[in-house]
Amino acid sequence: MLPIKLSASKLLLSQIDIVTVLVIVVVFFSILLVLGIRKSYKLKKENERLDKISEEMARKEEKYRDFTEGHMYNNN
Repeated sequence: MLPIKLSASKLLLSQIDIVTVLVIVVVFFSILLVLGIRKSYKLKKENERLDKISEEMARKEEKYRDFTEGHMYNNN
């Protein structure tokens, strides 16, 4: 059996490595969170714009236009 030696420098290095990995992970997910919030904001604005266009189109009166008036098969 090999003797296991835990020195303070190895333990400290190990803790620094763990903290470094955790910082990288936190930064990565923070960037993803910010990008997701930004995308959500843009989609909300686009949805509001499309709703406004939809409401304007619904308010428009569509008048019936007889498109057969000039047709050569008109029996009038």
